[in-house]
Amino acid sequence: MKIRSLVSGLTLTGFLLGAFPTLVMAQSGPGVTLFGGPERANLLNFFLQSGRSGRWDRYRLRIPSRKLNMAVALISISYPEHFEGRFDPDRIEVRIGDQSIPLEEVIWDAENNFIEIYPEEPIPAGQSLEIVMSNVRNPTFGGMFHFNANVRSPGDVPLLRYVGTWVLSID
Repeated sequence: MKIRSLVSGLTLTGFLLGAFPTLVMAQSGPGVTLFGGPERANLLNFFLQSGRSGRWDRYRLRIPSRKLNMAVALISISYPEHFEGRFDPDRIEVRIGDQSIPLEEVIWDAENNFIEIYPEEPIPAGQSLEIVMSNVRNPTFGGMFHFNANVRSPGDVPLLRYVGTWVLSID
């Protein structure tokens, strides 16, 4: 009887230890939308370091190369009014692979719910980008938030071109 209890205890402990990393891991991927929202083809991948409401976080928002068939002179990220988090424009960077590219300016317009990122030099077409937003304060109350990615090309008509949506879920 004691051996049976010991085996049961070890099995349960092994299960809990094996499941723990899965429970702790923050969210990533294109997100899941049950009703409405952007089409599957427009969903962009992301990774949230925490993903918990009221906490400091780091967002890694990715744009694949297939979405950027023209050079990029401006990246604009709009987010919904009900997202009441805070961003630190000084802690936003754009990466191509492992290399951070120099930025001319980052503007966070909290009143109009968008962030504009101006690279020093236009980003060549066909590059996969990762926007890393560090020192983000998640909203006090969680929810699902659609962050839309738009770009403008150099010499282009000054209109933003939609490239996709990150569907972020804050617990």
